[in-house]
Amino acid sequence: MNLSNNKILITGGGSGIGLGLTERFISENNTVIICGRREEALKEAADRFDNVITYTCDLSTESGREALYNWVASEHPDLNVLVNNAGIQNWMHIEDDGFYEKGKLEIETNVLAPLHLTSMFIKLKKLDTVINVSSGLAFVQIAKVPVYCATKAFFHSFTRSLRHMLKERNIEAIEVIPPALNTDLGGEGIHDQYPPVSEFVKAVFQQLREGKQEVTWGFSEAMHKASPAEIAETFEKMNA
Repeated sequence: MNLSNNKILITGGGSGIGLGLTERFISENNTVIICGRREEALKEAADRFDNVITYTCDLSTESGREALYNWVASEHPDLNVLVNNAGIQNWMHIEDDGFYEKGKLEIETNVLAPLHLTSMFIKLKKLDTVINVSSGLAFVQIAKVPVYCATKAFFHSFTRSLRHMLKERNIEAIEVIPPALNTDLGGEGIHDQYPPVSEFVKAVFQQLREGKQEVTWGFSEAMHKASPAEIAETFEKMNA
């Protein structure tokens, strides 16, 4: 993809990896639209970056997703890049009260939302790139976040099929596969010991310049290349 002169929508762009991508895309001379549920986070991003456009919505609902698409199609029909980044992570056990309801919300947010958004946004005449943010946990699981890992494995598989399906349309499907990073995903403080988002984003843009369509770094790179035996050994270590 071209890394400048795009109009880009980043879901969940007000925090974490989404905010890191927002900052970098702006520095590369792009117009960025960010959306999310937390109006305060979106406002902070807009105050920080002059040319960020914000839209508040709940992507876990069909109506929220449809409203977002209709607004973009009406107000920003020249949008050419969709970044499916928004996601939630619940640390839980199958015996916990509310496991099913929390799992449903994760599936709605991490799986159904990007499927629905992608199916709508490819109708935009200018769209030429879809970027899906998955996870190194697509390859090896932490059992404490069982549904999250499963949603990311689904997303990895779907993105490969999407890339094939969109070839004839000349729409590029890129998968960004982060390792654990210092964000508030899953709750504040859980990931404090991991590398900063900025280092990962730097690696992402280097690999995008190289034309890579599956972007990995650190742990996610190792697991992306690992043999079944290595994955099994890593699973045992991570869940000891």
